[in-house]
Amino acid sequence: MDDRSAGTRGIALTERQRIAWLRLIRSDNVGPVTFRELINHFGSAETALEMLPELSRRGGASRNIRVAGKADAERELEIAERHGAAFVGIGEPDYPPLLRQIDGAPPLIAVKGNLKVAAAPAVGIVGARNASISGMKFAGLLAREIGRVGYSIVSGLARGIDTAAHRASLDTGTIAAMAGGLDKPYPPENIHLLDELTDGQGLAVSEMPFGWEPRARDFPRRNRLIAGMSLGLAVVEAALRSGSLITARNAADFGRLVFAVPGSPLDPRCEGTNGLLKDGATITTTPDDVLEGLRPLSQPDLFTPRPGAGEPDEDISPALRLPPSEGERERIAEALSQVPAEIDEIIRHTGIAAATVYLVLLELDLAGRLQRHASGGVSIVPE
Repeated sequence: MDDRSAGTRGIALTERQRIAWLRLIRSDNVGPVTFRELINHFGSAETALEMLPELSRRGGASRNIRVAGKADAERELEIAERHGAAFVGIGEPDYPPLLRQIDGAPPLIAVKGNLKVAAAPAVGIVGARNASISGMKFAGLLAREIGRVGYSIVSGLARGIDTAAHRASLDTGTIAAMAGGLDKPYPPENIHLLDELTDGQGLAVSEMPFGWEPRARDFPRRNRLIAGMSLGLAVVEAALRSGSLITARNAADFGRLVFAVPGSPLDPRCEGTNGLLKDGATITTTPDDVLEGLRPLSQPDLFTPRPGAGEPDEDISPALRLPPSEGERERIAEALSQVPAEIDEIIRHTGIAAATVYLVLLELDLAGRLQRHASGGVSIVPE
């Protein structure tokens, strides 16, 4: 890896912690939000791993939960090292600072390339895979000019606009967010672009295991990475139903600026971008439109990371791990339905201590009976 200490703030995980974190996030029913709740409640990934089977059983799981083994985690770390990659935790210095600040940020990401790129302020550029020649030229112009003033360019390594944005920013710094493992670029035709990127001033990022072939449902997760790492997102050519619009919605949800390039009303590839403009996106016809929009946000203190999901020096008191009573569990379960409810609403409605409510929700989550929503609400999974 190049520049392993590119970041300036944060606490590095020990190798023992890194293995435990990797085991925890690779275990059944443990997503980023559940991971954070487990760490918050039990104080460490090692303790959380020990508690997973019991929590799942208390939540009513119909089968034993799969807990990722230590040997599997060690093997994944070895594979990453063989590929010249590494895993970075959310509280570590090299974790992308803006990504750390979104709800549901991945606790661990696999990275390969130049980590200095992740420390710089970034702009996302996305758009149509079947882009027009003019669309690709303009995406390249945006990436080149924005990159020249010090921004990294983030995109998704797809055909069309993504490819044009990456190629135009190879010399100034570009980040490829991937839907599959770092060794499984999609489309395969961009494997040489990925090699150019990671061998030079670029960085590849993924939250998926090595060897993971990307599936349709993995691309929205990748889109969250693009939006999460970026101060602003520029969309160049996007159909009404496209991954680019998902990325734009993510960016807006994260409080990031959205820029859209207008196009012909007769071109289906421009319906999505024209729709973004109607919804309030910043009209973008030159790189200066993006740079002027981002100028007030590009202050150095913006990139001071808030605390990540770290581990305390001392373990949590055993008293805080006591299971909820059956009465408390029943009241919380009765308050849930298939309609999403905010956790604060559940706490107020039941009158039960917040720590107990969170623990019961963890039990249901690990049992596969709880659904977490992007809004922060939770609902019960239909039986």
